[in-house]
Amino acid sequence: MARLYDSRKRILVTGGAGFIGSHLIDRLLEQGHEVICVDNLFTGTKRNIDHLHGHPRFELIRHDVTFPLYVEVDEIYNLACPASPVHYQHDPVQTTKTSVHGAINMLGLAKRLKCKVLQASTSEVYGDPAVHPQTEEYWGNVNPIGPRSCYDEGKRCAETLFFDYHRQHGLQIKVVRIFNTYGPRVHHADGRVVSNFIVQALRGDPLTIYGDGKQTRSFCYVDDLVEGLIRLMGTDSSVTGPINIGNPREFTILELAEKVIELTGSRSKLDWRPLPADDPKQRRPDISRARELLNWSPTVQIEEGLARTVPSLRERLVELGEMNQAVHA
Repeated sequence: MARLYDSRKRILVTGGAGFIGSHLIDRLLEQGHEVICVDNLFTGTKRNIDHLHGHPRFELIRHDVTFPLYVEVDEIYNLACPASPVHYQHDPVQTTKTSVHGAINMLGLAKRLKCKVLQASTSEVYGDPAVHPQTEEYWGNVNPIGPRSCYDEGKRCAETLFFDYHRQHGLQIKVVRIFNTYGPRVHHADGRVVSNFIVQALRGDPLTIYGDGKQTRSFCYVDDLVEGLIRLMGTDSSVTGPINIGNPREFTILELAEKVIELTGSRSKLDWRPLPADDPKQRRPDISRARELLNWSPTVQIEEGLARTVPSLRERLVELGEMNQAVHA
């Protein structure tokens, strides 16, 4: 049964050494909770949580969620899974196992403890959408056998498991569909567009544009996302999700490239490449449900968010000796 506690909770965050997980842990510790961070450090890094070393309410367990975990906690945030194409396509079978076996193991733990469990799902469950913007009622347009399927279908199966555990066992579940997120600590080599553009601009390399650059994305700053996750976890048992969390302000990839070049003062040019297989042409969340049920909407717009993100990536490139001091303001 669940551990007895007062206002302080013991909270498990899988994938806690990752970009989003580490920011979530910071917020939970600020709120006075105890946090157990579980990560196998495949894409997560101790660098993201170094500042928590010695914190009396923080604990790191190096563990792969595809294997069962035995801890006593009050809430579970399941964020464990490589989230960028570069990383999740490196070992696609393991990516699927992380989503599916990881979900089964965290659901089993939550069932034993009778505690809330939140699944970090993704906008990729919508595939290359035929509906725009994407509402939670849309079932998606996903290729089940393509190079991105290990991630897309793995996350879709995880959602299935969460709702089946809810229906079959009465488990308190929360499912959030996360749209493109960026901010400090984003991996400099994760292959996603915001980090790609900033790193290329800081190095003075050409910014890689796939296709005609007119495909659109919506970018949510990490602090806004974390606020949405915590608000969803705080809802009562009637709110299960799925709930879209993202910024509905939409940009073409070309517009984003121009913003990054202007912000960094880079002299970088554009490098046009063919569009990768199954790359969505449009991506924008309908966040009506988040506004209604969580009283949530993003507060940090792209210009401010990029200005906060650039110094983090600049610092990382300097550490790696990859910073071209001559190409930025």
